[in-house]
Amino acid sequence: MDDDAHEPSREGRLWAMPLLAPITRETHVALRAAVLDFREGEHRRRPPPALRVGVPGRPAACFVTDPDEPPDPALAVDVVGALLQRSRRELAATPGRDELPLAWLTRAGSLDVHDADMVWSAATRAAYAEAGLDATFVVVTRDGWLDPVTGVRREWRRLRRRSGSPPPPAGNRS
Repeated sequence: MDDDAHEPSREGRLWAMPLLAPITRETHVALRAAVLDFREGEHRRRPPPALRVGVPGRPAACFVTDPDEPPDPALAVDVVGALLQRSRRELAATPGRDELPLAWLTRAGSLDVHDADMVWSAATRAAYAEAGLDATFVVVTRDGWLDPVTGVRREWRRLRRRSGSPPPPAGNRS
């Protein structure tokens, strides 16, 4: 019997690639960059939540949300789909890079899971599945990041940019 017959088809998948511990070095570096960019690039005390799709450390497609209004799930899927499409076009225009865009929600507060985190996580999984891609979604605060599906997280007390690292891209400020 063919072993491939038991593999789920990529087109029929409706789940994401959740982060499972231990994460790869590349994922750690990318998510650390997302936290640093948010920490250094956002100076408001309570910035509005912003969904970003792209590669942390580089300009990313961004959608700023209303902090007082929970996102509509159907609209959230459309927003993620549009950001993903834009990000993929921008990444394709960069020669010599073959990166899959990540999705992250930057917001104020603790790394406790909020209702809006789960809405954006589900919307990201759906939009990426429609595009035939595996999704990685995390919530980013000034203190760290969290995968709201698996609970995998990383927090820092005194996170600083390493010497020689470039400053946050201007396009990531909301």
